[in-house]
Amino acid sequence: MNYELNYRDIRDGVARLCADFPGEYWRRCDREQAYPTEFVKALSEDGYLSALIPEEYGGLGLPISAGAAILEEIHRAGCNAGACHAQMYTMGTLLRHGSDAQKEMYLPKVADGSLRLQAFGVTEPTSGTDTTALKTKAKRNGDKYIVNGQKIWTSRAEHSDLLLLLARTTPLEDVAKKTDGLSVFLVDMRDVVGKSLTIRPIRTMMNHATTEIFFDDMEVPASSLIGEEGKGFRYIMSGMNAERMLISAECIGDAKWFINKAVDYSKDRHVFNRPIGQNQGIQFPIARAYSQMRAAELMVNEAIAKYEAGGNPGEEANLAKLLSADASWAAAEACVQTHGGFGFAEEYDIERKYREARLYQVAPISTNLILSYIAEHVLSMPRSY
Repeated sequence: MNYELNYRDIRDGVARLCADFPGEYWRRCDREQAYPTEFVKALSEDGYLSALIPEEYGGLGLPISAGAAILEEIHRAGCNAGACHAQMYTMGTLLRHGSDAQKEMYLPKVADGSLRLQAFGVTEPTSGTDTTALKTKAKRNGDKYIVNGQKIWTSRAEHSDLLLLLARTTPLEDVAKKTDGLSVFLVDMRDVVGKSLTIRPIRTMMNHATTEIFFDDMEVPASSLIGEEGKGFRYIMSGMNAERMLISAECIGDAKWFINKAVDYSKDRHVFNRPIGQNQGIQFPIARAYSQMRAAELMVNEAIAKYEAGGNPGEEANLAKLLSADASWAAAEACVQTHGGFGFAEEYDIERKYREARLYQVAPISTNLILSYIAEHVLSMPRSY
């Protein structure tokens, strides 16, 4: 399946929307560390952020391949979906494991843009990617839970109404498996922010609107529990493949943006009375980056096809994330090198996109952890951690 051909109309629509948000818009947001509110609003109003929500709840009811197409085109246009992409993969947990009452309460409002589900609270300062070691606790007290703890790298918390939160409801020492005893909650932050929930922005090398959040005896109703208490780790993990495929699509879009920029500039830039693109020293890195991008794109397609067929694309989704992140970074390097000094100039947008592309070597999962997964689960090598 080639989802680029299957979603031509969607891709063209996204491209037209992105044309209204040129480089200067993103440079201004970057300089001011500002959330791209207007861009997110436009995506919401045109229905793109509700693409994966079923029609019965006001969404478009499209498969994940459509979501991948939307995110790829956003990045291919030089924009950044990091401000809103979480809605596509966080709401999957609600769709698959939430109650009918929860879905009826939240999904229509998420679909029409009046309610934002953008924040995902999992990572903590002391545990990092060792999710089962997290220390945030939620203790049942009658018809509510009392939450205490801290999360970090919770992006978009300041710009989200709802938070998908993973917390430990049974102490680690009291469970048979360390993956047991973790639960997922859908927290309405509007009720608690500034009271028992504190949000502190973290300024980073790219404009990613990320934060650390603190819970101090935060009360949430028992009805905010998603699925069964203690089974949250499985619920979260079931959405990880979708997250990795969607982020992979963004990386493919970034790679295409960098490659197109580099190719165009190499044709126009003349040094020593000839276009620099005539030199193999310029051609080869760009051609190699293109080759890496195409190979990664095929793996993304394969992962999506397996996912939509009902299979478990654990290997394919991880490989897609690894290869696409590497491809976008190779394309970024080639683009900067092709532009020389101009690659560092703000007005060309390359240095901004370069900083943004670097993120995906680390998030939402480190490439090293993917390599560990492949070694253990694909190649049957001894567990390394």
